[in-house]
Amino acid sequence: FAGWGGGPAQLCQAEVPGTWVVSALLACCFSPGRNYNQSCGVDGPVSCCTLDHIPLVSKCGTLPPESCFFSLICSLGSFMVILVGLLRYAHLLERLGPSLLNTLGLAAGWVCAAGLTMVGNFQVDHAKVLHYIGAGVAFPTSMLFLLLQSILTYRMAKTRGQYWTGHLRSILTAVAFLTLVFSGVFFIQESFVLQHVAALCEWMFIIDVLVFYGTFTFEFGAISTDTFLVLLKASRAPKSYKGESSVSSTAHIHSHAEGLAMA
Repeated sequence: FAGWGGGPAQLCQAEVPGTWVVSALLACCFSPGRNYNQSCGVDGPVSCCTLDHIPLVSKCGTLPPESCFFSLICSLGSFMVILVGLLRYAHLLERLGPSLLNTLGLAAGWVCAAGLTMVGNFQVDHAKVLHYIGAGVAFPTSMLFLLLQSILTYRMAKTRGQYWTGHLRSILTAVAFLTLVFSGVFFIQESFVLQHVAALCEWMFIIDVLVFYGTFTFEFGAISTDTFLVLLKASRAPKSYKGESSVSSTAHIHSHAEGLAMA
């Protein structure tokens, strides 16, 4: 603070340019008799941390150019969730056959991708209702996807390594559930400290989910063209079933007619 004539308290109230922002915030934090979120007055610098500047994930992508990157990352993330969900569905279909849990996992992943697209393209400061609707869809369905995939991992497990993968995913699922619950509970509080904890839990939840998706590399290394052939056969199965049933019914009618003619 060379060249500054006042003390830390006066620096908090001053308009600090450019490179002095961090120094000003540090001075505000360590000023005696001042609270962190009350370190600046009404006319103070906008860089002061208040209840409107809690570092939630959504708040970090409301202003350009961050909002552009936020929308781009969420859109790419949605595409990757759809792709990973489809590959995981095909892999489990090849290993376990048709399963209701596998179908529910695919649906949960794709609904999560739709919610994530809404979160990224409707920033909280400009379209709060749509943003919160997208978050309300993305977070619970993401949690459901993790739970279903953990259960399916144990159902598919045959070796010790696969069981350890199931244990790892179960731990990640439990951590994700706790951080999601704490984030929601603390987010609705007006306490400055609790809202910071909510932001921390939100970031932990997202990192935990990304690590969970990273564990699919253990199984995706075994995906081959046969996996996609199984997926194509499964998509055509209802049509072929209808065709076979119609052929069998037609043959039954013809045989019945021939029996009547012989009689």
